[in-house]
Amino acid sequence: MEKFKKYRLNCTLTYGDIYGQIMIWLIVIFIALASSLALWSSSQQIFALTMLGLIVVLSLPFLLFAFVTTLLNHIEFIPTDIKSETGTDQEIKASEQPAQATS
Repeated sequence: MEKFKKYRLNCTLTYGDIYGQIMIWLIVIFIALASSLALWSSSQQIFALTMLGLIVVLSLPFLLFAFVTTLLNHIEFIPTDIKSETGTDQEIKASEQPAQATS
């Protein structure tokens, strides 16, 4: 029977990867707020509130979809070698120990 390979999960997502998406969504929200304030000053307050809610509710799924697909594109499964795994485990355990002051 063949042994299963072990995999290491590696996420390479950084803030710079989603920065543009956040900026575009903020622009959409500010434009929606500006247009709803323009309608609010006239006699159509219900339309202003409805439009603002509609834009926010409709833009959230697109924002979520963009975040999730970006995250999934930056997740990698790297097969690990069983022989070299013991060395990496010891290095990881050594790096997890707290730093000690030297005299």
